[in-house]
Amino acid sequence: MAGKRTFTMIKPDAVKANNIGSVLAMMTEGGFRVVAMKYTKLSAEKAGKFYEVHKERPFYGELVEFMSSGPIVAAILEKDNAVEDFRKLIGATNPAEAAEGTIRKRFAKSIGENAVHGSDSDENAQIEGDFFFSGLEKF
Repeated sequence: MAGKRTFTMIKPDAVKANNIGSVLAMMTEGGFRVVAMKYTKLSAEKAGKFYEVHKERPFYGELVEFMSSGPIVAAILEKDNAVEDFRKLIGATNPAEAAEGTIRKRFAKSIGENAVHGSDSDENAQIEGDFFFSGLEKF
């Protein structure tokens, strides 16, 4: 059974471009309810830990550098079938391949600067949400 929660980050490129409100609006218009949210900045160490699953991949260093380059908005979103529906809403990693009406089609600049992160499984949504939020911060 699909979970009701997913995790997202509005990445430094979208924050810098002042797209926080527009991205959040697309999320809520897509039927998602925010159950936890914070504006924060990742250190290189924290970004490295969050993306540790990619440590052996060639883009890991650039990813850590980018994700620690400026503030982000971390959030846990709730909706039936949350992970799958959110992945559809954000669109393909490469904005050139993202469907019209998706967050990445509208706000992403490139594969690397792709505006938002979205969990790829219910298990990772739980892990990623717990990375940023304590039980007292989830509603």
